[in-house]
Amino acid sequence: MLRPVNSPPRTVNDSAALCVTSARRPGRSIRPIVGTLAILAGCALTLVTVSSPVSAAPRLLAWVEAGAEISVSAAGEPRLTEPFGVAFGSGGTPFVVEMVTGNRVLEVRSPGKLGRIAGRQEPGDLGDGGPALDAQFRGPHGIVALANGDLLIADTWNGRIRRIDAASGRISSLPGYAVAANLARTAGPYSISLDPAGQRVVVADLRQVQVVSLVTGLCEVVAGNGEKGVPVDGARAKDAPLVDPRAAVYDRHGNLYILERKGHALRVVDPEGRIRTVVNRAGKQGAVGDDGDAREATLNGPKHLCIDKDDSVIIADAENDLIRRFVPATGRIHRVAGTGRRGAAGVGGSPLACELNRPHGVTLHPDGSLIIVDSYNHRLLQLVP
Repeated sequence: MLRPVNSPPRTVNDSAALCVTSARRPGRSIRPIVGTLAILAGCALTLVTVSSPVSAAPRLLAWVEAGAEISVSAAGEPRLTEPFGVAFGSGGTPFVVEMVTGNRVLEVRSPGKLGRIAGRQEPGDLGDGGPALDAQFRGPHGIVALANGDLLIADTWNGRIRRIDAASGRISSLPGYAVAANLARTAGPYSISLDPAGQRVVVADLRQVQVVSLVTGLCEVVAGNGEKGVPVDGARAKDAPLVDPRAAVYDRHGNLYILERKGHALRVVDPEGRIRTVVNRAGKQGAVGDDGDAREATLNGPKHLCIDKDDSVIIADAENDLIRRFVPATGRIHRVAGTGRRGAAGVGGSPLACELNRPHGVTLHPDGSLIIVDSYNHRLLQLVP
């Protein structure tokens, strides 16, 4: 069931497993339950009684629904619009970043409300050194929470990574990374993530993948030579071309997964620095291949990814309106959520029967469940066992 978002995370054990893992295990059964399902909707917490057998598939629930109220000192604050990313603070507090129609950083509060903590709806490039509430962003695409509570924002079309100090509430630009304003739309920070040690920020900018040290401020290229092209399997990643790296993340073993938007592919750089394509080696646009060899499968404009606790890679296959899962251990790909038909129906039931609208983000909740940023339905969904 869906718990209030400010309650402490539960421990995920082997018997429960992760939702995205159990979603594709044939024959897995879940016993009938009787209880309540909490849906964060509008400005109130709506309780829906559930008293029927649950199917073997997990359920996809509305976590923050379209039109969720945003409270701030100023009246008339626009409601949730075009969410692109979610991050969880050290205490489990959820934060949401909106793209260009929102340009804000929001805190998910209970019961069922969002609070603006940074940015304004009007795009701009102001505020460094002052309160984050007074700052402006331009088309931010991603958000990361640091262990000390600070937030990093991929302020994409301003060509910078902004840092919100948790203690003071003030904002600054992260040293070590900046792109000229006239290049930001085609080479800005489209995705940010942290390495497993939490010491480096991984940046995908449609040209290369770079890492920026939070300690020294030094920036290093780890994949891509700045040229457009499909890398040859086994090539040295730093010397190889990339089509357009849209998102990148490390797993706990030191493998760097790179998702390409117009390349319609997932690639991996091993700890020795060699790159290979693991999903869609043909680079064709499409939605075929589920439950088969991922190299023969196709994607369509994928936008984001995250690593599950079982080392599988969850992909926001945005233009297919699907969430998919690549399993490195088997080399196969599976559908986790979405019908492939763009829409908004199906929340509360099987994730495979729920319609999505260009999902641009996937993130693990502290309890191990999966949060789907259903961007153009203007809502966040939670996939629960």
